[in-house]
Amino acid sequence: MDIFEMLDELEEIVETGSKIPLTGKVVIDAEELLDCLEQIRSVLPEEIRQARWVARERERMLAEAEKEAQLTLEKTKEQVEHLADESEIVRVAKERAEEIINKAQDLGLEIREGANIYADQLLEQLEKSLDKALTSIREGREELHGIKNRSTV
Repeated sequence: MDIFEMLDELEEIVETGSKIPLTGKVVIDAEELLDCLEQIRSVLPEEIRQARWVARERERMLAEAEKEAQLTLEKTKEQVEHLADESEIVRVAKERAEEIINKAQDLGLEIREGANIYADQLLEQLEKSLDKALTSIREGREELHGIKNRSTV
């Protein structure tokens, strides 16, 4: 069961509880609510693990892009060094080398930006999921405290 299904279950517990007239309050089965909260707690570490994986994957992609750009740059430099010394050939080779370097740098930047966007989107989804879970947990705890306070009065 994923975090959203558990949150739906938590919401259902609150919605199906016995309503207390004129108060907007609900009587719920505390054991059922606590079981649901425990399930949510057990899933949150997985969500956090996924977020860490996204961050590591982003770093790996960035490192790979930089390595690829560096290899392209090195190949270009080697090609330039091996070209003949004749002026026209050298000039054409330098232009070609600059084009390759620029393309490699552009490719590295494009890959880095894509990886950042991808990682940000995944982290944003995770953040929303965790915010929703925490809000539900807080509401559940507040509800429990309200039930406890009424029973002691």
